[in-house]
Formats: sequence, C-alpha cells, structure tokens
Amino acid sequence: MNNPTRGISIQAFMALAITCSLLLLGGVLAWKNYLGVERLMVSAAGESAQQLARTLNERARRLVDPPQNVVRLLAIDPITHATDLTARLDRLPALAESLNANEMLSAIYVGYSNGEFILLRELFSTELQQRFSAPRGTHFLVQTMSLYRPGELKGEWRFYDSQLNLLATQAPPDYHFDPRTRPWFLQAAARRDTALIHPYVFYTTREAGITLAQRSPDGETVVGMDVALADLNNEIGDLRLTPNSKLVVLDGEGTVIVNANSPTNVVADDSGDLHMPHVSKLGIPSLASLFKRPPDGLAPRLYSVDGEKWYGMRAPLVHFPDVGAQLFIAVPAAELLLGARRALLDEIIWISALVLILLTIAIALGHRIGAPLRKLADQVRAQSKFDFSKPVGAPSHIIEIRELSRVMGSMSKTIDNFQAITLALNHETHLDHMLDEVLVRLVEAFGADNGAVYLFDRGSKILLKAAPSGRHDYPLSLDLSTASFDDLESSVTQQLGQEDAQYLSCTLHDRNGGALGVLVLQLAAEQAADIDGQQSFRRFVQGLSGAASVAIETRQLIEAQQQLIDAIIMVLANAIDAKSPYTGRHCERVPELAQMLMDEAVAAVSGPYADFKMSDAERYEFRIASWLHDCGKITSPESVMDKATKLETQYNRIHEIRTRFDILWRDAEIAYWQGIARGENRSALEAELHRRHASLRADFAFVAAANIGGEYMDDEDIERLKLIGETRWLRHFDMRLGLAPYELARLDPACSHVLPTEERLLADKTEHIVDWGKHRPPVAKDDPRNEWGFDMQIPTHMNNYGELYNLSIRRGTLTPEERFKINEHIVQTIIMLDSLPFPEHLKRVPEIAGAHHEKLDGTGYPRRLGESDMGIAERIMTIADIFEALTAADRPYKPAKTLSESLNILAGMAGSQHIDAQLFRLFLTSGVYMSYSKKFLNPDQIDEVDIKQYLHQIDTVA
Repeated sequence: MNNPTRGISIQAFMALAITCSLLLLGGVLAWKNYLGVERLMVSAAGESAQQLARTLNERARRLVDPPQNVVRLLAIDPITHATDLTARLDRLPALAESLNANEMLSAIYVGYSNGEFILLRELFSTELQQRFSAPRGTHFLVQTMSLYRPGELKGEWRFYDSQLNLLATQAPPDYHFDPRTRPWFLQAAARRDTALIHPYVFYTTREAGITLAQRSPDGETVVGMDVALADLNNEIGDLRLTPNSKLVVLDGEGTVIVNANSPTNVVADDSGDLHMPHVSKLGIPSLASLFKRPPDGLAPRLYSVDGEKWYGMRAPLVHFPDVGAQLFIAVPAAELLLGARRALLDEIIWISALVLILLTIAIALGHRIGAPLRKLADQVRAQSKFDFSKPVGAPSHIIEIRELSRVMGSMSKTIDNFQAITLALNHETHLDHMLDEVLVRLVEAFGADNGAVYLFDRGSKILLKAAPSGRHDYPLSLDLSTASFDDLESSVTQQLGQEDAQYLSCTLHDRNGGALGVLVLQLAAEQAADIDGQQSFRRFVQGLSGAASVAIETRQLIEAQQQLIDAIIMVLANAIDAKSPYTGRHCERVPELAQMLMDEAVAAVSGPYADFKMSDAERYEFRIASWLHDCGKITSPESVMDKATKLETQYNRIHEIRTRFDILWRDAEIAYWQGIARGENRSALEAELHRRHASLRADFAFVAAANIGGEYMDDEDIERLKLIGETRWLRHFDMRLGLAPYELARLDPACSHVLPTEERLLADKTEHIVDWGKHRPPVAKDDPRNEWGFDMQIPTHMNNYGELYNLSIRRGTLTPEERFKINEHIVQTIIMLDSLPFPEHLKRVPEIAGAHHEKLDGTGYPRRLGESDMGIAERIMTIADIFEALTAADRPYKPAKTLSESLNILAGMAGSQHIDAQLFRLFLTSGVYMSYSKKFLNPDQIDEVDIKQYLHQIDTVA
C-alpha cells in the first residue's frame, strides 16, 4: 500500500471519475426521465380515457334526451285517447313531424291495452321500400292493428308520400302483432317514467338501437320510439388515442353496443338472424382479453396478447340505457410510449456526446490540478520527516488548491483549530416557545439551577431576555454598549452579578460567526467549586448550545425570508401600478381596503359574521392574495391600457387621417387652378373650392370628435362615418414597402398593386385584422387546454385595427377585442399564480386573487362563479376592487366619483346580486368606507352620505 509506484494519477482519476460519474448520472437520469415520461404518458392516457367516457356519455345523453322529451309529449297527445283508427290517423302529422325532427328515430308507435296498435316508419332506403312492396313515391309506412269486429284485430299497411298523401293500402294476411306481449309495452306499463329498453337489433331496419317507451297518464296506452345507435359508431371512431387503438362499448355480459372498429355492430349467425355480437366474436384479441381481465380501477393496465403489449383502460358510461355499460380501450404500448422511447434515445446520444467533451476537459484539468498537488506532496513529505525548514505552499489559480496550500502552511502552528458543532433544529414554529423548550432541556441536562437566553436587539448592543427557566428575576435587558464583543461573556456575568451566585455564560453564534446572543446558566454549588470541571463543562455546554443558536438563527432567517417575499410581492404590485398612469396606486390601495373590511368581518360579534374566524395563516394568505390580485396586468399591453382615443395603437392614427384630409384639401386647390388654366368661370371655381374646403373641415371635425369617444355614437353618426369613409384619394406609393414580415403576411393578396390607386378615406382592410394563431388564450369553456375552469367569450380575432371599425365604437374607446385583452389580465393572474408552488397554507391565493371580477349571480368573469362558489375572502376582494376603482382620483381616463356616487353604484350592484349585500352592509355600518375615504380620497370627493337609504335599499331587495 505504501509503494509509490502503485495507484492512479489524479489526471487519469479525474478523467475516469468524471466519465463514470457522468455515465452513471446520465444513465440514471435518462432512465428515470424515461420512466417518468412513461408514467406521465400512461397517466395522460388514463385521463384521456376518462375524458372520452365523459364525451361519449354526453353524446349518448344527446342521443337519448330529445327522443325522450318527444315520447313524453306524445304520451299526453290525443292519439293516446283515440278509440278508432280514423282518429289515430288524424294525428299522423304530429307523429311525422316528430319523426322528421329527430334523425335518430327509426319509428314511432302507439300500443293500446286492447291490443290495437299504430306505427309510423320512414322508408328512407330502397331496400326497405322493396321489402314492403311500397308503391313509387312512398315516404312513410303506417302499420296498424285495429278492431274491425269485437274480439278480432285486422292488420293493415298504409303507404304515404312525404306530404302524408295516401298512396296505397295493403292488408297482409300474415301480419299479426300484439303490442301487449312486447318488452317495451310491458316495461313501460309497469312504471311512470320513461322505459329504456336494452339495445337490440331492429327487425325492420336491421340496425342496432334502443327503444324508449312511455305510458299515458291513464295507463291504457304506451307510446314507443326506436332510436338507432349507428351514429355513435361513427362518432366513437374519431376518439382514438392512437391510430391502432381499439375502442368498444360493452354491456355487463360483453355484448357489443357501440363498436369504433367497424361501421356496424350487427352480425348474422349461421341461420341468417341478426344480433349484436359478443366481444369475443369481434376478432380483436386485445379487446377480448381486456374484457376477460379488466383493470381493477380506472388506471390503465399493462397486459400482453400474442406477444404484443397493450395498455387497457375502462370507464363506466352512466347515460347508456344498460346499467353495466362500459367503455373499453386497448392501446398498443409501442404506440403509446413511442414519444418516451424517442426521448430516451435522444438523451443517450446527448449524454454520449457530453461524455466525450468532458473527458477531454477532464484530462486537461487533471494535468493542471496535478502539478501543484505533486509539489505540495513533496513539501508535506519533507515535513513528515520532521523537516519544517521549508515553507509549505504552491501557487494555483484553483481556489480549493490555494486554500489547501494555506491550510497546510498553518497546520504546523496549530493543532486544536477545529471544533465540531452538532446542529439540531427544533420544529416549534414560535420562537418564544422554542427557546423555552431548548433552555429547559439544557438546564436539566447540565444540572444547573436555572438559566436564561438573551438575544441582541437588531442593530444595537442591547441584550433582551428571550426565555428564562427556573427563576423569574433575570433582568429584562442588558446594556452592553460600552462592552467589547471580545469579552462578551464576562460582561454579561458582571451585569448579572450576585455575590452568592456563579454563572456560566456562552455566546450563541450565527452561521457567519457573529454574536447572536448569550446563554446564561446559574451553576450549582458543587459545579462552582470545580474549576477544572467548569472548563470541561464550558466546552460541553458550548457544543450543546449550538442547537439553540442554530434554531434561533433558523427561525429568524425564516422570518427574514417571509419579509423578503412580502417585499418582492409589494415591489411587483408597485411595478404594475407604475407601469401605466391609468392604474394609479390600485395594487396598493385595494389590499389596504380589503384588509380593513376583513378585520371588521373577523371582529364581528353579531350578525351573519359572528362565527366567521380566520387563523393567522389564513389572514396572511388573504393579504398575499390581495397584493397579487392584479399581477396579471403585467402582461396587459400598455397600448390598450392607455388607449385614450379610438384610433390609438402605439400612436394616435388620427394623424394619418388628417394627412389624407390634407391631400384632399390640396387636390381641391389643384382642381381650382387647373380650372383657371382651362379658362373656366373663376367665380364658380372659387365657390366650389370654398364649399369643398368647408366640407372637409366639417368632416374632419366630425371624425376627430368621434375619435375622442366622449359622446355616444348612434346609428346616424355611424352612417355619416361610413359616408365620409367612401371619399376617395389617390395613393401613389407601394403600400408593401417598408413593412415588417408580419405586416406583409396580413396584406390582402387580392389587393391591386397598380399605382396610382384609389383608397377610401376611412377603411377596414384585411391587414387591419390580426388573427389569434397560436396565441389564442384557453378561456373558452370547451377548450381542452382550459384546466382552470375559465368560461369567457373570446373575440373572433386577436385585434381589429380597422379605422371605421374603431371609430364606430358606440361608447368609450375600446373595441371588443381590446376590452377582452384588458379583461384577460385576470386570466393571466390565475395562470401565473396557479403555476407558483405555494405552500399548503397559501394554496388558496390563486382562488382569492382571481375572483374579484366575479359576481354572485354568475355573470362575472373569468369563471362565471356563482354565490356558492365564492367565499367571504373572494367577496371582500370584489367590493374592495370596485370601490377603489370608483373613487380613484389618479386615473387620467376618468374623473373620480364622489363618495355618495360610489356608494350609490355599490348599492345598485348589491341589489342586482353582483356583490354581497351583507358585506356591503358591514362596509357601511362599520364605517370602513369613511375610514378609507379619509385616508385616500381628496377632500372634495367626501360629500354628505346618508347610509340609511342604502341600508333600506338592501333590506328592500332582501
């Protein structure tokens, strides 16, 4: 082992270590990532299966509900009381209308308790018409069984065209039918609600379907309808997870109800009879095996069929007529995990390339590191032979080697320069309780009489008593302003000095070595007499006191981190307020107002909020949410938030339109001088020039006034804008020059580029439309990306800069697209906050912050939450946000409302169930509105307010 020729050089060791470590780490990470991706993809497949089940449930419901409504209506139709065939045939138009209105219906029929029967069927195919020998032009077939003499029924077929004109009547001798023996009649007659008959193959149309039957109120008649399931076969085929996925809907016995793998789920047996097959007869082993051994739960199950691996999933279908109906999905594992395997291969390639690169670097670094280390080894070898004459050290640019050189240089001067301190952190969250517990344990462990912990007051040299134990007459504070930190322990002992007591003081250090405080223990008599024992005891205490010092520092660090987080949140809120003058100090004032109202709700001892309480964690959660309630505004374009005129984008486009008017002004003058040059009547030309100039002045003044958006635009104003816009001017330059690529992409390809060309004075052009493209936000209720529950109407386009479109805004300056962009800030607030890893006690921050634009009646946004979906915290945020916006005096786009105007608006919103009426009552009766007003409103805004009228208004609505 001491042979210097054996071993491995540091150069080779580093190269080998880095290579092996990277290979091991890369392999583990790649495999772990592959397994993670595999689990994620399998989990996603399971979620997709459940989503498919929900989709199929919904489609099944849409298949059954309309016919179910129709059959319930027909159950009270006069046909159910008709006693003869003539009266029943008179109701054929109603039956035909129901049949035409529901494409899924194959037939509508009525059975009577005396055995009579009438059925209306649409002969939609040539095959059906030939089967019944229908005359040409037949559209409907009516099959009847009616009493033509007491006790004897006669069966007849009647053929009608599409207008219900009778074409022919047949009386087939072999046509006998007794509805009272049919399952649909028997089941419906035994119940009041609609009976849904298990899926079966219709004899006439030879397609699978279900029967809906409803008895009449008197129980003497049953109305039935046949509903085909063919469309579900086609729809489920579009729901495959992968190209070769197998999907099927089975009943509890394995009979195929819906089959995505075939256009029909009806087969014929050896005798030619049609029936719905068992899953084992489909010729799809993966589905047969999955049905035989289904997954225990809803999670996918891996299984093998003929050497091929599959993932099997199932999901219950509650809207199918059969109670045991389930959706079975078999997905080839190779297709499902194709992406994960490709990712694994890519990672292996990257790791291999990285290994080659780092191997080269490791060899070079090993040589660079090895040289000074070899020099240090030679120096230490000399010292091992008791040769301390040579200095120890080797120059190096590597910090660790330079530090090693320094440590080795001082090693000969000191031996005892290292002391190990064991750090143990207490789980008590309150600092006072933690110090009490730690101190009690130390006093008991060392057998001391009592003790105390003093901590430095931040930024001073005054020690404050934090925890006593065993005695309560320790001073509350110790002033060490004249003492030296080097002699801290003796200074503390002197100030505590009692002639009959001996103290042991130990300084508590933080992680950086600074003095955090002092631990004081009063020694027992036997301990005070043992001087040698005191020294050992001091070292022992100093080692154990590390637990207390680290626990204190850790708690203080946690509090400091919390303060830092609070400061960062406030910086973000202030940055949003500073982003645009239109938001003022909204993000600062709303939290304060919300906190005022929350404090009143918590402090209430009577009324609806007498039992409402909040913990410290919940109050902190609410405060964080109130400060972050508009953090999504950081994504709102300033051009939209600051839009002061209708034509404003990054600048006010009225300047462009003014230039066009200037061109028309110049053209009028040119026309005047051209007329003079041709010798025309000068007076007439001057009159026309003055008229034209006056018209241009008036038109531009109208357009400019419309651009301001201060007045309501009625239909007459909009028509005048359109008339002005039809004025033409000549453009002599190619409009494509100088445009960015995205602007060129929006140009209408059919637009003529022949110059000069006529342009409208005001126009809505193709290039004014900006489509959503990939930037469409997931706010629609049916958007599969919408995982937050948004329910907002989204405009067709992302932006519409059309000049007439913008000038025609009836009120204000914002288009629907821009209004949506402003409202979208709350969507971004929810998405941003939901992406943050909030700890458990802050989990509701996104919910509270994202609900201040919701209304109790469910008409708010972005989720259309209702009264039952909003807690007290969310409702308080709504009131605070609205009241601050109404009274804010630092918004350039609107004048501040007075206190009475603002309260009147809030009262109206409470009456219309937009805000919580009881919280508004508390807002008034507690005086929060006045406290906030005195602090933030201008004196001229605070007018006379009579809250009784608002309270009466609330009581009237309630």
